[in-house]
Amino acid sequence: MVVTAPIPRPGILDIAAYVPGESKAGGGLPPVKLSSNETPLGPSPAAIAAFKAAAGELERYPDGQATQLREAIARRYGLDARRIVCGSGSDELLGLLARGYLGPGDEAIYTAHGFLVYRIAILTNGATPVVAPERDLKTDIDAILAAVTPRTRMVFIANPNNPTGTYIPIEEVRRLRAGLRGDILLVLDAAYSEYVSKNDYEAGLELVATTSNTVMTRTFSKIYGLAALRIGWAYCPPEIVDVLNRIRGPFNLSAPAIASGAAAMDDLAHLERAKLHNDKWLPWVECELKKLGLAVTPSVANFVLFHFDGVKGKTASEADEFLKSQGIILRKVGAYGFPNALRMTIGSESDNKRVIDALARYLKGAA
Repeated sequence: MVVTAPIPRPGILDIAAYVPGESKAGGGLPPVKLSSNETPLGPSPAAIAAFKAAAGELERYPDGQATQLREAIARRYGLDARRIVCGSGSDELLGLLARGYLGPGDEAIYTAHGFLVYRIAILTNGATPVVAPERDLKTDIDAILAAVTPRTRMVFIANPNNPTGTYIPIEEVRRLRAGLRGDILLVLDAAYSEYVSKNDYEAGLELVATTSNTVMTRTFSKIYGLAALRIGWAYCPPEIVDVLNRIRGPFNLSAPAIASGAAAMDDLAHLERAKLHNDKWLPWVECELKKLGLAVTPSVANFVLFHFDGVKGKTASEADEFLKSQGIILRKVGAYGFPNALRMTIGSESDNKRVIDALARYLKGAA
């Protein structure tokens, strides 16, 4: 008798498993973890209080419709709560969209340095990923439109993009939507939108409201400081809401997550503090990195991508090892096509200064 193992669906074994930012470093020093774009201010005190209050009813199933959370989001942005779907982080929602609209024989487009989860979601559902080149590390609308074929069913755009921190104006997003066929779903991943201060930027709510084939996803993991609770939301046309609600888990958000997310959404003062902190320290970090002779990709988010020249002793990998020896954890981004760059989250004042000081010592020693 020949014993064989179960065979996974086509495409599954082509997936490179997502590797999150590291959490531990050596050196015996207090760790500085700036690898996952978490806010240094932590969650809203109101969100913490809501989480603790929810602990008293852990025997109860949560509201499967996440009504409290959807209504809080709707109040904040003036939206129709019936068009909001919540999920376990925006990652789950991206996967559900791919599950609902992609299959074998289909194609989905994302950009050259786009979020790795897009490729995973596409391959998981047996579809073919198509990579559109970028221009100056920004989404190139013409390149995406040129990549469209009769098999294209979905386009993923991160705006702002991770790990580059770059963005495209809303007029470019509208041009993309107008240039795509009506049966192609445009997914706008706006995980970092709350950090953007550009006048020509919009997350995409109006585009979703005025079209039947555009979805916007958001997260509570970044500026709201609730990454541990895994909360995301999508604003969708009614027909897409119906599809997602048919295939998502019936209780895909826990009761503490629902309560904490709603409280965080209502605490505008905490949100403003987090935004002001980033507004102050993002340009400071960018400036200090440039003073060290490092090339910096201009960012509108809460992180910075910076590049080494590749000379022996001045590489991203060697810098990363040195930083870890100092208890500092940044993000290697070779999987995104940047083998000689690191991504740094904007942290607290002391953490930011500690990173710059360590990099200065590394570069001086490598000179």
